[in-house]
Amino acid sequence: MQHEDSLSADLLIRHGKHRFIVEIKALSEGRPDRVLPVLSMAILQAKAAAELSGNALPLAIIFVPEASLSLAKHVEVFAQRFAKDVSVGIISGRGEQYFSDEVFQQLNRLPEEPSRASARRPSQAINLFSDLNQWMLKLLLAWELPNGLLNAPKRQFKNGSDLAEAAQVSAMSASRFLQQLRSEGYLSDSSPHLKLVRREELFRRWGAAAMRACPEIPCRFLLRAPAAQQIRGLLSHHSKNACLGLFSAADELGIGHVSGVPPYIYVPKLPKVGASDWPGLMAYPSDRPDLILRQASFPQSTFRGAVNHDGILVTDILQVWLDVMNHPTRGSEQAGLIYKKYLLPLVGN
Repeated sequence: MQHEDSLSADLLIRHGKHRFIVEIKALSEGRPDRVLPVLSMAILQAKAAAELSGNALPLAIIFVPEASLSLAKHVEVFAQRFAKDVSVGIISGRGEQYFSDEVFQQLNRLPEEPSRASARRPSQAINLFSDLNQWMLKLLLAWELPNGLLNAPKRQFKNGSDLAEAAQVSAMSASRFLQQLRSEGYLSDSSPHLKLVRREELFRRWGAAAMRACPEIPCRFLLRAPAAQQIRGLLSHHSKNACLGLFSAADELGIGHVSGVPPYIYVPKLPKVGASDWPGLMAYPSDRPDLILRQASFPQSTFRGAVNHDGILVTDILQVWLDVMNHPTRGSEQAGLIYKKYLLPLVGN
């Protein structure tokens, strides 16, 4: 990071390809109710100075003696709500640092959550394959997938704030996810946008993390009409909280390979079969059910990425790959076909 002289602001810094014009304010205490008004003034002044410079980005920094995790969260929320176009930072005399911009994420040093448990055991790494983190992985890959296979914006993301907005998660969640990706060597250090690397290993770990037993109920329709027609009616009726999965989803996405497996329908939580909102069904613990209701282990990733296909929700191609790979009925064959056609080109990229 290089420093440059400037008469219109406290500091002008260069970091890689980026130039930032910096407004710095100091406070004697780090209470959020004292910090946020001063931060808002620094934001306005940094923004005005950046507009005058014409080729620098605004950065507002507050210096405090001590910076708690609570203060960093207050600043994050404030910046997301009122200053998305301005980078903000908190620096403390004890060494804590928080910056909202992805460019400075490697400088972030936040205190741990205060708890008795944390004092007794070392902090654990973030789960790279939690529900929302899987959703953000899908977002990072979406721009490279063909149309109609994943319900996500097909664009590249510049930084954590950009990703957080698209994923509809907090900036702090996106920042921690990207920090973990970077620390494990899965995020490019040279790309101008967020780019996944070492993808073959990443996909292998993702597949292993998705191996989780899911509660499910084999069901049969009370009315002995064509099951396929009734399934579509069921999915249309539950258009926001039910989606077709596994092999039937692969069929809908045009890459089906296995036949004879009952359709799986994902739900956020298993319903009471036969209740008023799920009429016409009965539990049918047999080897020939009409369908299988399955509770999604990762509902955020599963339902946010689901594709609307001819009026019904269908799990996206990445979710199908994750779900079928360990199915006893030729699941590895179906997963292998999906990997070869859609994921192998991503590994090459």
